[in-house]
Amino acid sequence: MFVHCCHCRWCQRESGASFALNAMIEADRVKLLAGTPEIVVTPSQSGKGQKIARCPICRVAVWSHYAGAGDVVCFVRVGTLDDPDRLPPDIHIFVASKQPWVVLPAGTPAVAGYYSAKDYWPEASLTRRRELQVRVQR
Repeated sequence: MFVHCCHCRWCQRESGASFALNAMIEADRVKLLAGTPEIVVTPSQSGKGQKIARCPICRVAVWSHYAGAGDVVCFVRVGTLDDPDRLPPDIHIFVASKQPWVVLPAGTPAVAGYYSAKDYWPEASLTRRRELQVRVQR
């Protein structure tokens, strides 16, 4: 649906990098190739926590479920995909806490904190989001 490049200090700490690149996608569109992920509950900046799905063999974080979106949306770690270059960021978030040497590309939206999806998401992604919300409410 949409790709976040998150520069918050929590993502920096959890990823061990300067930012986390997460592709938001409906959980029922995620296809596991092998094994069952290990779910680890981890604190988050919101205070609501997140569930991190880790590979049971190498323990790499593969995706997260955040409390606000529940288990129906996966925040897939783009770097774990076979072709991560196919998913550049749609937006940079929490840039108020980005590392000062990180240079953001022109043409990609950047916001100091979080944002409203209706202000940045393309219509096709908003439609998928609405469809997901309807399924959740049933």
